[in-house]
Amino acid sequence: MQETLSLFSEVYILRALAASSMVGLMCGVLGCFIVLRNMSLVGDALAHAILPGVVIAFMVVGYSAMGFFVGAVVAGLTTAAGITWIQQKVKTKNDAAVGIVFTSMFSLGVILISRISKNDGVHLDLKDFLFGSALGVSDTDLLLTGLVMTYVLVSVAVFYRYLFASTFQDVVAQTMGISVKLMHYFLMLLLSFAVVAALQTVGVILVVAMLITPAATALLLAKRLQRVIFIAGFLGLLAANVGMAVAVIFDTPPGPAMALVAFALYLLAVVFSPRKGLVVQARNRYNRELQTEREDILKQAFRMDQRGGITPAGIRERLGLSKRRWNAHLNAMKRKGWLNDINTLDISDRGMIMALSLVRAHRLWETYLQQQVGLSEDQIHDEAERLEHLLTEEFLDRVDRELGYPTQDPHGSPIPPRS
Repeated sequence: MQETLSLFSEVYILRALAASSMVGLMCGVLGCFIVLRNMSLVGDALAHAILPGVVIAFMVVGYSAMGFFVGAVVAGLTTAAGITWIQQKVKTKNDAAVGIVFTSMFSLGVILISRISKNDGVHLDLKDFLFGSALGVSDTDLLLTGLVMTYVLVSVAVFYRYLFASTFQDVVAQTMGISVKLMHYFLMLLLSFAVVAALQTVGVILVVAMLITPAATALLLAKRLQRVIFIAGFLGLLAANVGMAVAVIFDTPPGPAMALVAFALYLLAVVFSPRKGLVVQARNRYNRELQTEREDILKQAFRMDQRGGITPAGIRERLGLSKRRWNAHLNAMKRKGWLNDINTLDISDRGMIMALSLVRAHRLWETYLQQQVGLSEDQIHDEAERLEHLLTEEFLDRVDRELGYPTQDPHGSPIPPRS
């Protein structure tokens, strides 16, 4: 264990950590706009399509980080232009256009690699290109990654307003004098830069994970774009560092480890997100179920009271509630102010207003289903019974107005007025 921890003091490990951190931060921030614009597949396409640019640069200038950078950017921009041209000028679906261009470019790159690898003394490993080699980061790679990260983050900060407008409201952006097409190509340029910078650390296959997963995770945790960008950048940084640590400790490839850590963070957000998490959804469904049962108790008590007397045992048996759950509901209804007495189910004024609201919702919806949908009287009760707990007062007012303010439901029962 001590020997493993000592590895983190090695220069090549520190270089790998620094490069991975910059890539994680940059991809997390930029990925927010990629995900929000539904351009995840385009990011994947650019990641694959830069292969021929890298290979041609190698054939022209040899093994040069700057040569790889220029060749990859040119290939990325060529791919972006080709995809956009096919989408706009040819009657081909958007996702098909992406698939056509990037598979063609990637195939060209693979053929070129196989051709030059046959020459003596030439070594260009396709595996390192696909999955990265973070532990082989050089000082030149580190400098290039730092410059690209700085350029991308500064560009996002400076052009944030333009990116925001063109992402969410392209029509509004055009009225503001913002060229939506220009911002699209500018984002493609930034994306090409990010893919090239991530080439050495995670490779073209897994750079998509670093672009998409932290951003998708952040969107589960926040709503405001500025907060989403901040969280995505932090998660990308965290995934890169933890993934690199896992790779060093367990002697695994760094790129896949980072992608899996990013995925693990996404799963945690899926389960525990305070807004959209599975835990919150399950709790909300449970609370909705409890609220529905309490409203059913109140409505049944109201109906029995209208007919001359309330029998609590009859209501509990009809609703199929256990004694423990029944008592819990009655105590909760007493705390809400719906009941004056839980033993006799004496409904308070507040409870009477709530009961009348439920009855109004039920009978209005039955009337709507018969008059507007054309269902028969024996078909409308169960649907109204289910939806009466979900319909808002504003929606019911609109239904009431559309029906012409009816006073009776299809069964001849009076519909309580809004007042």
